[in-house]
Amino acid sequence: MPIPASAPGVDRTLLRDDVFHRLRDAIVAGTFLPGEQLKDGDLAEWLGVSRTPVREALLRLGASGLVVTKPGRSTTVSEIDPQAVRDARDVVAAMHVLAVREMAGNLDDAQIERMRAANRRFAAAIDQGDIAAALDADEELHAVPVTALGNRAIASVLDQFGPVVRRAERDRFLEDGRASIERHEKLIELLVEGDAEAASDLTFETWHTLTVDDQE
Repeated sequence: MPIPASAPGVDRTLLRDDVFHRLRDAIVAGTFLPGEQLKDGDLAEWLGVSRTPVREALLRLGASGLVVTKPGRSTTVSEIDPQAVRDARDVVAAMHVLAVREMAGNLDDAQIERMRAANRRFAAAIDQGDIAAALDADEELHAVPVTALGNRAIASVLDQFGPVVRRAERDRFLEDGRASIERHEKLIELLVEGDAEAASDLTFETWHTLTVDDQE
């Protein structure tokens, strides 16, 4: 019997991606702490789904380095590995540099306003000490040039390695959130002016303000 043309095939993908993003964001936000054991049954109950999409999500999180799975034993949230963060930071920085270099002078008014609005939300979150909201606003701001460029390879790389960096950014925003507001404003102006070189340099510097020291 042939598969009916009307058979739904999208819902499962959306569910799988939604479960992945919710677990990823919970790890980045610190809802699940380094070393904490993640049981697929408990997570499935928490999210109101079956165990299958949870197990698939945990596999993807393992590929990103956010969880560590011991076959037949347990899955735990990974510790923040300084070298892994530095490696991810360098890759993430390179992707954003590519995006702003291409989009400098090529963003429309609506896209520029989205960046400015995101920076206003970022500033408000910093003032309120809401680091989770600050992380979300920061990600939204930097995503505008990436989305506008439409390079799927860049988006895919950022989807994999961005969360590793974001988890380590919490301490940075606690320490120098006000400085990030100023860097955001300068980046937006450089993009408006079409200064690709300066925008690229500032983007590189911005991501490399994230430093992670090895533990003694």
